[in-house]
Amino acid sequence: MSIIKTNWNPKPLALIIRKFAAIDIGSNAIRLLVNNVIEQEEKPTTFKKSEIIRVPVRLGEDSFTKGEISEHNLQRLIKTMKSFDLLMQVYGVEKYMACATSALREAKNGNEVVKKVFKESGVKIEIIDGKREASIIASTDLKEIIKKDRLYLYVDVGGGSTEFTIFENGNVLVSKSFKIGTVRILNGLVNDAVWQELQDWIKRHIPENSKVEIIGSGGNINKLHKMSGRKFDEPLSYIWLNAQYLFLNSMDYEDRISELGLNQDRADVIIPAARIFLSAAKWSGAKKIHVPKIGLADGMIKTLYYE
Repeated sequence: MSIIKTNWNPKPLALIIRKFAAIDIGSNAIRLLVNNVIEQEEKPTTFKKSEIIRVPVRLGEDSFTKGEISEHNLQRLIKTMKSFDLLMQVYGVEKYMACATSALREAKNGNEVVKKVFKESGVKIEIIDGKREASIIASTDLKEIIKKDRLYLYVDVGGGSTEFTIFENGNVLVSKSFKIGTVRILNGLVNDAVWQELQDWIKRHIPENSKVEIIGSGGNINKLHKMSGRKFDEPLSYIWLNAQYLFLNSMDYEDRISELGLNQDRADVIIPAARIFLSAAKWSGAKKIHVPKIGLADGMIKTLYYE
């Protein structure tokens, strides 16, 4: 957690708008989220997304195949952090948090990369473990979706890992991070034993015939939801997602870009992401997948504010 020196000076007004930022350094991309935090007398604090910027630096391809971050991607990361630092100053961000997940925590030179980035850009990065990542994600506000008469399996798919959290009666029952991510799958680094471990974990914590629904987060499920044409609060069905998975899998990578308009760094990872969600739905018995468009960065904003 770090503070940017700005001219922010709260006035004793009934309405105060503060700006917080989260930098999510993932395996497939790096994101900057700027949030307005609106404080008003005698009203609950509200959080409103102001800006989201995504840079396709695929650190996981270095980390998972070579064991360390290459000099090329280190320089891209430094340039990205310099840009984000300037943007946060322009937006008047009061505080920020920058978290790196599986790509940097598994890279042999991860700590060295963090030090170099701080020296060059002034941005302080925290490498978080899977448990910390899952707890930050769980801090997001899901009250509008979660009903107390059923179980929810929260699935946050990343490039290097996927975080699973089970909610019961509106509370966190259990969380676990698995080394099953889109970039890792693309590089053939997820074997049958890891999939079996995930299946056993889901079946152990979600009894058969339970009323269970999935809450999905991550750029890929957000994109799939947009492609479905459904309204913001309308969930995806298992049947639709399975059909879309088969359709995407039948297309060449180039066709997914030219015909569907997918970005280059989305056109490949969207298929393994769909597979992860379908597997989680099959093993849990869930028929619906809610897509509230929240994730690690949103949890970081809440963590910043409340801590």
